[in-house]
Amino acid sequence: MALSGAMSTGISGMKAQMDALNVVGNNVANVNTYGYKPGRVTFRESIYSTASGGSDGNDVSGGTNPLQYGYGCSISTVDLDMSSMNLEPTGVNGDVAIQGDGFFMVGPKTEEGTITDPKKLSLSRYGDFEFDANGYLVDGRGNIVYGFVTCNVDNGGKATTPGLNGTDTSTQLVPIRLPLAAGGTGTAGQPGYIAPGTAVYPGVVTDAGTNTYTGGAVATSDKCIVATNVSIGKDGKISCINGKTGEVVDVGYIALASVANPGGLTHMSDSYYKAMDGCGDMSISCADGALAGKYLNNANAGDADATMENMLGEGGAKLMPGFLEASGTDLATEFANMIIYQRGYQANTRIITVTDTMLEELVNIKR
Repeated sequence: MALSGAMSTGISGMKAQMDALNVVGNNVANVNTYGYKPGRVTFRESIYSTASGGSDGNDVSGGTNPLQYGYGCSISTVDLDMSSMNLEPTGVNGDVAIQGDGFFMVGPKTEEGTITDPKKLSLSRYGDFEFDANGYLVDGRGNIVYGFVTCNVDNGGKATTPGLNGTDTSTQLVPIRLPLAAGGTGTAGQPGYIAPGTAVYPGVVTDAGTNTYTGGAVATSDKCIVATNVSIGKDGKISCINGKTGEVVDVGYIALASVANPGGLTHMSDSYYKAMDGCGDMSISCADGALAGKYLNNANAGDADATMENMLGEGGAKLMPGFLEASGTDLATEFANMIIYQRGYQANTRIITVTDTMLEELVNIKR
């Protein structure tokens, strides 16, 4: 029984060291992956078998300690190092890195309930952005970047009608999209003339955050404006030049999400994270304190939903245009861990080898 226990202990040690080596291998494989957060392994002891319990002693004899046998080890945690890493210049206009804490929010064009539950969206530190053929700001995997867009806002921020003049930034969390281009009406130089390609800003949407243009009196061409000289500021503000009219267009702001426990985020594929159980509450802001003090969903002070939880925070992060966050993998550390885990694995194989030899001797007693 004791020998089989030693064998099981060695096997559990081998499995734990192999799992740890898998984490090291993943870290090394992602040494050049932008925005990658390396994992760190911790071990824990496995269950113990108590051969005899301890005692406090009595009037005649002293106390004794419990007699227990361990059964190896297992992986306790694989922790992610969510600290900010070095920034690498790329020279690409659409690349942007987060300097400080926070995550970009990305998802599909329509995600039911994103306005009321931003945790449905994916989080990322990988800011390789560009506008696609339909005018949506997307990352390199085609997911839509969420934020706050310039809208035709009136009536206390509750209007829903698109218009020519972007009067304010809506605080509804929506997919970032370029304004639509007007189809053009009237005669140049005459009252009411609207030049073809003029930016038509969306109204404040009331559905699930789709950044739609339903309704409104201004006819559009169903295509977005031709954007040139696109720039992203340190506060996440996106601006461009309307290639048809030459007007400056403020598209909106990139939103950043923060959670109480970044290490509790659930790691998904393609450098994405999900704010599931373990990460705590989520707060939303813009970089460099832009839009700080405003409430989500265009709530005004005194409204029922104008709560601290719905207030856009100051945010301590800034965006660095033309940069991407480098991988957090430290090759020197990983190679050192690789040697440690390899030797640990090798030592545990020796336990199995010695146990096998002892069992062989036991069987040979009969000979």
